Amino acid sequence: MVAPHPSRTDDWWRDAVIYQVYPRSFADGDGDGTGDLAGVRGRLPYLAELGVDAVWFTPWYASPMVDGGYDVADYRAIDPAFGTLDEAEKLIAEAAELGIGVIVDIVPNHVSDQHPWFRAALEAGPGSPERERFHFRPGRGEHGELPPNDWPSQFSGNTWTRVPDGEWYLHLFTPEQPDLNWAHPDVRKEHEDILRFWFSRGVAGVRIDSAALLVKDPALPDYTEGTDPCPYIDQDELHDIYRSWRAIADEYGAVFVGEVWLPDAERFARYLRPDELHTAFNFAFLACPWEPDRLRRTIDNTLAEHAPVGAPATWVLCNHDVTRTVTRYGREDTAFDFATKRFGTPTDLELGTRRARAAALLTLALPGSVYLYQGEELGLPEADIPRERIQDPMHLRSGGTDPGRDGCRVPLPWAAEAPWYGFGTGAEPWLPQPEDWARYAVDRQSADPESMLALYREAMQLRRSEKGFGDGTLTWLPAAEGVLAFARDEGLLCVVNLSERPAALPTYQRLLLASGPLAADGSLPSDTAVWLRA
Repeated sequence: MVAPHPSRTDDWWRDAVIYQVYPRSFADGDGDGTGDLAGVRGRLPYLAELGVDAVWFTPWYASPMVDGGYDVADYRAIDPAFGTLDEAEKLIAEAAELGIGVIVDIVPNHVSDQHPWFRAALEAGPGSPERERFHFRPGRGEHGELPPNDWPSQFSGNTWTRVPDGEWYLHLFTPEQPDLNWAHPDVRKEHEDILRFWFSRGVAGVRIDSAALLVKDPALPDYTEGTDPCPYIDQDELHDIYRSWRAIADEYGAVFVGEVWLPDAERFARYLRPDELHTAFNFAFLACPWEPDRLRRTIDNTLAEHAPVGAPATWVLCNHDVTRTVTRYGREDTAFDFATKRFGTPTDLELGTRRARAAALLTLALPGSVYLYQGEELGLPEADIPRERIQDPMHLRSGGTDPGRDGCRVPLPWAAEAPWYGFGTGAEPWLPQPEDWARYAVDRQSADPESMLALYREAMQLRRSEKGFGDGTLTWLPAAEGVLAFARDEGLLCVVNLSERPAALPTYQRLLLASGPLAADGSLPSDTAVWLRA
């Protein structure tokens, strides 16, 4: 359990800043080109100086890495590429000494096809108890040559794969990620044991991947995308699962954050009832374009969704799956949608960076908790990966049309003049770093008071020390067209100018922080944000 800071609520997760680590790309401690736990342990002081309350790790378990570790072969072992269980336990303890909690990622919808359960299921054959832990079915057609149903994949491609004995198995993601059957008691018990395994080692919480996908309609009926209800998303039986999980988490004082993509606000809020998940990711805000009316509506809708169940909102601008913020905000279409990702999309990085700086202050001023993806505090842009170096299955399964997600997963630059920008001391990183990334390096930005890193450090220090941030209320203030202005508690004001012309600031006593310089007349330039004390 992370020790809450004195100025924060006892429920630290309600207004925490949580930093996402993608282990392969954070820091390489052993010089093999892949980030690892040793690298993270060496950089814990950096995270403490940044001012984060917790660190969320994408999966670090034993895995064939077909989907970046989201194909888990053994939840009780660390993948050798990252280190050992002993190192993970040391990392958890060392982070706690710095007041930083550790959040691990659980992927309950599926396992790797190398998981012992699935290998046993393949060997056991049709009708066996081992196959009941998954969704094995005979095919349709005269000779069973057609898939059992027509469900669309979460990635491109098919959702069913046929095995040599003629049966098919379900996988909403890649064929190497067979879906588990959550109607089976073994599946439920195993995941409850996994939670206890990690909670007993001191983790502060668990992030639940694809949290609304676990339970399927047992009939596995055909489905036309867009019709309601969907037979594999948001099934009512999910809530019983999460109630049992919550009881376990409460024993250890741990928390959950769910990856829940649902358009229905009322059904989304059900996952956040007091006896279920503590928080859920806010994908509407992440995907929202840099447009004042859309942003305000998304903020209002988010707060309204959470209010009936008393849960705090979460705010996130990017993660390991989406285009990096400075790149997205520098494009004509500033929203995010997987379907619109294309090679060669024109980007104005100077504009995108200015907007990303303003968005940082907007996000950190909103009520609730904030998730920060590694490198976001450095203003890293999306990297162009040579096609022959792309590893993401989204690219491969799209036939090469989708650039995939590797562009936001490039290893971090730590030292401008060091080999591989200080990511590691040995082999070339697993993904190539752009040649012009020295300017983004941590050491260079640490020496520049105007850098993105300096802005984030100061903003997070103020968020921790000044009254009015974090959990609480938000009140919109009158503002010119294209300007978002709101008051938090204790006289704190946030103003963001998304218009094309300078905007007058409200009367204030003190300027706490600005994402860029004010105009000579004291007005707020376009794509700039300020924090004020009224």
